[in-house]
Amino acid sequence: MVLGTSNNDLMADLKAFDESKLGVKGLIDAGVDKLPPIFVNKQPTSPRSVKASNESQQCIPVIDLAGIEDGGAERRKEIMKEVSDICEKWGFFQVVNHGIHQDVLDEMIKGAKRFHELDPEEKKSYYVRGDDTKKKFVYTSNFYLYTGSVTNWRDTTVCLMNPMPEPEEFPETCRDIIMEYGKGVQKLGFTFMELLSESMGVKADHLKSMDCGEDFICLTHYYPPCPQPELAIGINQHADNDTITILLQDEIGGLQVLHDDQWYEVPHIPGALVVNTGDMLQLISNDKYKSVIHRVQSKKIGPRISVACFFRPKKGNPRLFAPIKELLSEENPPIYRETTIGEYLANYVSTGQDYGVQPALERFKLQR
Repeated sequence: MVLGTSNNDLMADLKAFDESKLGVKGLIDAGVDKLPPIFVNKQPTSPRSVKASNESQQCIPVIDLAGIEDGGAERRKEIMKEVSDICEKWGFFQVVNHGIHQDVLDEMIKGAKRFHELDPEEKKSYYVRGDDTKKKFVYTSNFYLYTGSVTNWRDTTVCLMNPMPEPEEFPETCRDIIMEYGKGVQKLGFTFMELLSESMGVKADHLKSMDCGEDFICLTHYYPPCPQPELAIGINQHADNDTITILLQDEIGGLQVLHDDQWYEVPHIPGALVVNTGDMLQLISNDKYKSVIHRVQSKKIGPRISVACFFRPKKGNPRLFAPIKELLSEENPPIYRETTIGEYLANYVSTGQDYGVQPALERFKLQR
């Protein structure tokens, strides 16, 4: 793969990058020491300052789930209120004592790294561009390669986890750990949906019965060390197109969340998982819980590894999603119209993931 160092033909470079099937990792393997033009972020630098990791340590909320299953009704109620309050104020937090063993977390990071560092020819067989409904596990680089404002400095694998694929559908290098980790995260995701349902005054299984966790998708992200991180972006600022996201990140850093017009580094806490709310939860909660904007900065060191699990309705689900009726009143009228997950996702894709263009939910707001 040879990419130019000028801006003469960015489309040709994008096509060459895509057709190589080698991803960003392939550029590093080829010895690239200067950022190719397709990766140069020309968007205006955000004027907002960034709270350093040591400052963020005091700010990003941490929820302790100890006692959620065996601590009795009062302990569960305490946790429910804490989750609800933090989701209203931040929409982004870390969780400890979540029930997934440290050995499993460590091995999941290692398994993701093993796949992304496979022999290129073996890895190519999993490469796709766009939707590939025949495969449960695929590898790609940049979902918005031809439509995004800038090419992100990362590669990704995508695994559809519900129903759980057969073992042979996973690469051998990470098969066992994805299945084990996925089962633990799915249980945790439904626990949070129960807590959020109860906090909204509906039955614990309300969000689940609305199919809000029907689609369970596991992504591994690989951010290679970047030769010019000040010019690149790991992933643009965006809000997630799901109900909730559960993220495992390594110690490299780079994840930032926007809160009160201020960027905060999300520090690595050994054994912790990061949780954030998405657009679908904002819509059905009628803005009680806001979808939170976040991004990943490129780093000179690496690779940075993260594993993101998304919970949302399946793309073809015909159900109409709208603010939960039990939340509505004269004082709290509906903010959003009914929509299907398919219509919402089509708008999200056409708008582009970069939140700087227009929030994907804007189109679904009712006129007042």
